[in-house]
Amino acid sequence: MNPIQAATQFIAERFPNCQGALLAGSIVRGEGTETSDLDIVIFDKTLETAFRESLIALGWPIEIFVHNLSSYKHFFQMDYERAKPSLPKMVSEGIVIKDEGIIQSIKEEANELLRKGPEKWSDETITMKRYFITDTLDDFIGSNNREEDIFIANALADLVHEFVLRMNGRWIGTSKWVMRALKKYDEKFADEFVVAFDEFYRLGEKSKIITLVDNVLEPYGGRLFDGFSIGKKDSTDS
Repeated sequence: MNPIQAATQFIAERFPNCQGALLAGSIVRGEGTETSDLDIVIFDKTLETAFRESLIALGWPIEIFVHNLSSYKHFFQMDYERAKPSLPKMVSEGIVIKDEGIIQSIKEEANELLRKGPEKWSDETITMKRYFITDTLDDFIGSNNREEDIFIANALADLVHEFVLRMNGRWIGTSKWVMRALKKYDEKFADEFVVAFDEFYRLGEKSKIITLVDNVLEPYGGRLFDGFSIGKKDSTDS
């Protein structure tokens, strides 16, 4: 049974009274693998609370994201605040499996949020992020322990990807979505990012990562350590 047939039958059998359903995820984007599941977003006005569930049905692993006609708004807002628009992206890309006249307006909400992009960082947040990247980079440069180096590099990759994307008004990602988000922003930078970290993981060579991080920080004042402070009150404060 192909994905659309399976999703349609699943909705008819398990959620026959829902008001709308979308098939989303890697299958819809043409990026499915042999381990891909069916991501189905379901809207049911009779539900009191939203829930997520994973199951096997109709020969497919299926992950369902079930909402009433208001709970999805809360999740849209949470995704906006963390700059990872998982649900809006699923709704925007999703193929309509069932619709009783509600899907178009929800898709419009999702598309508007995606076009808007994440909230801009404050100057205080930018300063804090620069400091944490600098601190992690210093640990990376100073470490002579290969085991520790690996996990410091992991943390550095996450911090740098977040900084680059947020400073350019882009959504961030996790796991495989880190590289997808970077490529969507700038394929040349994404390639440099991969080469730098790949060279370290294969050969233990740190220089390209160090150069990459310094190039990322340079337009915003470079590394930051001396003078950084957080939570300190002025001596005149009561």
